[in-house]
Amino acid sequence: MNDTTADQNDFPGGDRSLLIVEDDRPFLARLARAMEGRGFVVETAETVEEAISKVRAAAPAFAVIDMRLSDGNGLDVVSAIREKREDARAIILTGYGNIATAVTAVKLGAVDYLSKPADADEIYGALMRRGNEKIEPPENPMSADRVRWEHIQRVYEMCERNVSETARRLNMHRRTLQRILAKRAPR
Repeated sequence: MNDTTADQNDFPGGDRSLLIVEDDRPFLARLARAMEGRGFVVETAETVEEAISKVRAAAPAFAVIDMRLSDGNGLDVVSAIREKREDARAIILTGYGNIATAVTAVKLGAVDYLSKPADADEIYGALMRRGNEKIEPPENPMSADRVRWEHIQRVYEMCERNVSETARRLNMHRRTLQRILAKRAPR
């Protein structure tokens, strides 16, 4: 087996159904083509509503779900999949990664959580990883600045995006926090 094709044994029960939920159309199209090339039968959705409708019609064996969608949260799709099919393997993709969201995603039934930009090989690896397989350590682990940013984002989300409350809890000046939140995530 090479890296771009999948053996029938790689798919639990032989079910190759994959739902990709992503509102970035170019990324959705590229990922769908790449996953079809790896042996999946791909369905796509661009909204939470459309994804839940497809899950109710036929729950997929696998799912790749963007965290933030135009009409809601990808975690709602993970919950809908789990209600219909407990053996499904779902992963969450996000450009706004934070530890609290990752923990919530796993509690709701996601098997992994990947930060964007994730390529098709990373996504395929996360979907196909068995429960007892160890995850390879990252080649480029998070910097100290990124860890700090992740912590700030987690507290900000816990405070329901209230800047003043977040600043108080972090013992930080509100304007300093606003400047940090306005910047892109460090690498």
